[in-house]
Amino acid sequence: MEQICPWESAQYFVYSSNIPTLFFYSHIPAIIVAMFVGILVFYKTGRSKIGTSLLIVSILFSLWSLFDLIIWATNRPDIVMFFWSLQILFEPLVYLVCFYLVYLFIKNEDLPFNGKMVLLLLYSPVILFLATKYNLVGVNINTCNAIEGFIAQYFTYIIELIFILSIIFLTISEYRKISIPARKKEIVIFSLGIILFLIAFSSGNIIGSFTDNWALAQIGLIGMPIFVGFLGYLIVKFHTFNLKLIATQVLVIALGAFVSAILFIRRIENVRIIVVFTLLGIIVLGYILIKSIKKEIKAKENEKLQHEKFEKLSIELADSNEKLKSLDDLKTEFLSLATHQLRSPITAIAGYSSMLLDGSYGLIAEGQKDPVDKIFKSGQRMNHMITRFLDVAKIEKGGIQYTKQLLELGKMVEEIVNELSVTVKEKGLSISFETDNKSPYMVNADREQLWQVVQNLVDNSIKYTKTGWIKVKLAKDEKKNKVLLTISDSGMGIKPEILPTLFQKFNRGEGNKMNTSGSGLGLYLAKEIIENGHQGKIWAESEGADKGSVFYVELDAVE
Repeated sequence: MEQICPWESAQYFVYSSNIPTLFFYSHIPAIIVAMFVGILVFYKTGRSKIGTSLLIVSILFSLWSLFDLIIWATNRPDIVMFFWSLQILFEPLVYLVCFYLVYLFIKNEDLPFNGKMVLLLLYSPVILFLATKYNLVGVNINTCNAIEGFIAQYFTYIIELIFILSIIFLTISEYRKISIPARKKEIVIFSLGIILFLIAFSSGNIIGSFTDNWALAQIGLIGMPIFVGFLGYLIVKFHTFNLKLIATQVLVIALGAFVSAILFIRRIENVRIIVVFTLLGIIVLGYILIKSIKKEIKAKENEKLQHEKFEKLSIELADSNEKLKSLDDLKTEFLSLATHQLRSPITAIAGYSSMLLDGSYGLIAEGQKDPVDKIFKSGQRMNHMITRFLDVAKIEKGGIQYTKQLLELGKMVEEIVNELSVTVKEKGLSISFETDNKSPYMVNADREQLWQVVQNLVDNSIKYTKTGWIKVKLAKDEKKNKVLLTISDSGMGIKPEILPTLFQKFNRGEGNKMNTSGSGLGLYLAKEIIENGHQGKIWAESEGADKGSVFYVELDAVE
């Protein structure tokens, strides 16, 4: 006949007179809270490795606690041996997975393969000697407590200590590397919660193993609620795992678990003790809950206030934008009107001064020719500037109208170079025009507008070159089907910081130091005409001040 321990058989596996009534209060809330937090984090984090690891810790801890109740309730030694062995199997796994969890949380990366192998190597003796006398020798029939061997009584606690120290070392090491205060605090709180949980868990089991007072050993189970408390604080304070309502849900479930555990208490004296602890739990958890709700309400109020301010600011900005648009339209209209009004008298001045020089009104004295010539040239420059202002006004009112036709670009560029060669010689410079002999250089373009761009680019090179040369080159890229015009000079060059804004309106870089007659609109118009009017490209390059510059115009070739 099989010997049994001196009390009645367990009911429902976990209920008998041998279980101290306070055990239900220590075990049941810990199991409920652990499983609830583990499952919720697992699903809310998209089944991530951190969520999976936390769920595994919760399951292992909950099973260990359930096995503990079964061991206390049963009067059969064989059941004690079986579930005691499972506890020894699961307990070191809790520490192993906790280390892995902390590594994932702190490092934000998976543990290397070699590290995983080390963890398994540390744990392997527990598996190898689980069913031997080195683990459990037998069962004391009077108390139904297992008689532990070396593995259960010493080895498991050694590797548990190794895991705790490894977590401490990892936390300190990573803390020193991180410079963000919030992240440092988050790591410390998470690791401290895990460490306190594991220390409490170990201390309870060590007390039982070395004193045989397994009732006192149950204090180790308070470690899980402590860890959950730290986890809840992280979620509320730092929004860890990006979970919004989890902290409130955990507090409510924990409170419900504490109250429901009272149902298992049989003696009124114990009920009074439990009520005192439950009341303290309600006060603490209620304070945390109310504080978090107040914080959430305040955040919502601030968010609403900021939203109202943003809407008001948006309306004001929209109104200001409309006013600025109206002012911009008025400016464009004024610019167009003013330049039109100026064009007539300037044209007349240039025309009559030209006729005086040609002798249409009779011969003029030699001393009068130079002033009249200056009047004529100034009138031409003014007329040219007015034309550019009008072109800008057209662009801002909706764009320049282009009349495109097939154009042999080589002939047009050569014509412009020949026309400006007189000015080049007057300045003592040299100018050349060359091609790559792949003519014709046919493009589909507005001749007048394209003439204006090329003339302006060559004219700029002449203006901003004191001594040296201007080279104009035309080439065809048959692979890309493009025609490339290059205008280079040995002039004043362009500083690197000016290049990005060179084609903006009224931007002349440092050209005004050398030539004060420009409007700052030539390159702006050139970019508009080439890129928007002809779907081409225009850009400039320079090695710096006094190192010359190169302007490029690229257009689609037409076969």
